Amino acid sequence: MLALRLVRGTHPVVQLRRLLVAAAAAGVGFLLLCALGYAVGHPRNSSDAVLRLLWCALPLAATVQFAVAVARTDPSTRPRPGLSAIGLGPGRLTAIAAASTAVACTLGSSVALLFYLHLRGDITGLPFDGAAAELLAADQPIPLAAALTLLAIVPVTAATAAGLSLRPRKPATTEPSPTAGLPWGVALLAVGLAVETYAARGDGSGVLAGWILTAVGLAMMGPGLTHWCGRLLQTARPGAVRLLAGRVLMDESRRIGRPLGVVCAVGSGAVAGYAVNGGSLGPLTWLGTALVVACTTATLLSAALESKQSRTHTTEALRRLGAPPTVLRTTALLRAGVLLAVFVPLTWAVGALAAIPLRG
Repeated sequence: MLALRLVRGTHPVVQLRRLLVAAAAAGVGFLLLCALGYAVGHPRNSSDAVLRLLWCALPLAATVQFAVAVARTDPSTRPRPGLSAIGLGPGRLTAIAAASTAVACTLGSSVALLFYLHLRGDITGLPFDGAAAELLAADQPIPLAAALTLLAIVPVTAATAAGLSLRPRKPATTEPSPTAGLPWGVALLAVGLAVETYAARGDGSGVLAGWILTAVGLAMMGPGLTHWCGRLLQTARPGAVRLLAGRVLMDESRRIGRPLGVVCAVGSGAVAGYAVNGGSLGPLTWLGTALVVACTTATLLSAALESKQSRTHTTEALRRLGAPPTVLRTTALLRAGVLLAVFVPLTWAVGALAAIPLRG
């Protein structure tokens, strides 16, 4: 009940982010139900049904990542002075954040179930003159237990991930450098491309495994590359703007580097997919692609917002010292420019390399 009261009393922008999480959960739930419908309608093609279900893991992971990012930027679950006295310590706030995430994802899963049943004609008859009947196996009964189990995956996974991400931790005495993960990321990227090359003429599960390795490698490379971008800005007698922009990138490399690497992985996958298929994809594939792109982009924007919130005291101190607003805007543009200059060519290069074996 406390989680529901906090949800009702938050800012409209926060409510909008939660609704976006619910919309993403609805999209993933619909894809999972469509995979179940294919399995019911094609009992002899069990391998294809399993492959369709495995491909749903990509939008599921993107949605869970977005839900965790929204939970991290939720002001109602941020520790504040005086809350511990009324029993709202860090542990309780973490539980509230997990519960709020579960509520939003459950709402999305419920909408997905209603929309799926509506398209199948189980509620008010077949809409759109039965255009989706064959795709959703409308002539076959859907096992309710299996459907509810699949729909529960998103709320349970997202709530668990949010709770683990926001749980109270002891402050680390020594923090490892953001560049201990760069060599491992490069290694995983190379292994992923090799697996995609080897499995290009086989089934889609090998290609999926290779792409996942590539995505994990790019995500691990993200913080290290962001850290080196900050170092690059501070070379060759930097001025105040370059020095400030580079220091911010180095300090925030962990927070924004990993979602930036994930966006890079999604972009490279889109480049490779377009080079191979030329945009000729089915409606469910387009839905899954749109979900992955939208969720990863929104996660990056949420990480940037969290980074901005963490620099509030520094920004206020600079303003009190008389720093003009143009300096802060120029610093932000410089950070964005150097990140684009590094990650856009990397995205295109990885996508082009991944597309070569897929064409053959």
